Amino acid sequence: MSTSGRPLPSLPQYRKDSVTRRLCASVHLDDAFALYVDRALTGDRLDALGLSLGINFVALARQARRATLRRAALDRRLAWLAAVVPVALLVGLWGLVNGHGSLGWVAIFGLLGAYAAAWTLVHRKESTDRDLAREIYLSAGKPEQTAQPVEPEAEAWLNEVKRANVLPYADAAAQTTPFVGSGSKIKEVVWQPIDVSRPAEAPGGGKLPLRDFDAVDLHTYVARHMESISGLQGLRAQNRLYVIGSNASYLPELVPDRTARPHARIPKHLVQAGLQNPGAGMRTHLCLERIGEGGRMIVSMYLRAILHPPSLTWEVAAYAIPPLDGRFHRVDRLPVAPRERWWDLVGHATRHTGGELRGALGRLRSRRRWQHDHERALTRLRRAITKQHVLYDYGAKGSLREDLGAWDEAGYAERTDAQDFLFRLQQGVLVATERFLQDHNVDTSSYDKAVQVISTQTYNIGNVSGPSIFGNDGRIAMGGQQGPGPHGGQGPQGGPGPAGSGPPPP
Repeated sequence: MSTSGRPLPSLPQYRKDSVTRRLCASVHLDDAFALYVDRALTGDRLDALGLSLGINFVALARQARRATLRRAALDRRLAWLAAVVPVALLVGLWGLVNGHGSLGWVAIFGLLGAYAAAWTLVHRKESTDRDLAREIYLSAGKPEQTAQPVEPEAEAWLNEVKRANVLPYADAAAQTTPFVGSGSKIKEVVWQPIDVSRPAEAPGGGKLPLRDFDAVDLHTYVARHMESISGLQGLRAQNRLYVIGSNASYLPELVPDRTARPHARIPKHLVQAGLQNPGAGMRTHLCLERIGEGGRMIVSMYLRAILHPPSLTWEVAAYAIPPLDGRFHRVDRLPVAPRERWWDLVGHATRHTGGELRGALGRLRSRRRWQHDHERALTRLRRAITKQHVLYDYGAKGSLREDLGAWDEAGYAERTDAQDFLFRLQQGVLVATERFLQDHNVDTSSYDKAVQVISTQTYNIGNVSGPSIFGNDGRIAMGGQQGPGPHGGQGPQGGPGPAGSGPPPP
């Protein structure tokens, strides 16, 4: 029902977990992507994992493990069948040389039998993969409920990452931004200073007594009221400590074991300390994250109140992540009519059986070799950390959500939504700051002058422009052809995975 009380029908909506469902479906349609996700989310590692940003990592990890186990089982069966081929050839050759023609026929039937069995296995797996992908994407049940849990410690860590209040970032990002994995930069700026030393006028004359406050109080107030002030329902607001990766080991609560991955949550007072008294490469920012319809577009604003009496200013950074790359829409295009589905599966099995049969043993060896090399590298690294006291960079280098996005998938609606989110976030911060200062009896005349400076420039998102966002001294480009995405507007850089285009189901 609208605000006027007029009854209106409910139109189909994007699912809130649309991105998670699409990725969970994609791991069953792309074996390389499934293996990549399984290693990234549950593999042994020392560096931090980027923020989840709207993805249910537990559900994705479970489905990726389910897909990789099924792929490994198929390769083992195909490897046994592949071993039949040289044996059959040798038997047939020996029979021909020694005048036993019947053995030649045995060899031929053996080869045909091995190929038929392999064809059946490939056909069955592809059929199962497609059925699972569509079931996960379209069913009412949650994706994590249809797969077995992974290791308990891995799931506990992934649940912790979902509520992360600390993020070590890679040393290489220190020269550009600590907000790794947040997407394309819209703006980084320090707003006009505000004089907070003068008391406000009392109603009956004279001055009101100033009420003491610090940066923690201001952050808490903004975080608590931003959703209602901005009108952005579902806005996520929390303080998060950003730590440069090589300094993470100096914080025992973050890295209690220097040979293990860092925690994603630390005690609240340490997060507040990073705001009041920043450490060496350790600063706390108020993180405002707004996820668009179905998780297609993500806009983030990072704030840090810089309070050095008599002035207050805000450090402001804004970023955006575009929709998933078109490769992840393959589940929308799977043939479902019985005749078309049957022909498509037959064609798939016929085209791929030969390659699958020939490469099965190599794939098994490759996975074992990678695991062996990975474990050896981690063993050497852990020995260097403990024996040689090597200073390790525990910082995350990005995020899964950022790597899988593509600006060419961001349409007009996503760009205008991002514009609206950014404008509302800016206005919300300004309004919340004014109300906070008024509550503490601060004269806001300096604030009014600062707002005039902040609100005089323009910005641009894709090819949709508008006024007053972040005090930029020019146009702000984001995505599309107006400004490259995180990888030059071409989608993820080497990010494995499937997909296409089309809206998710309501």
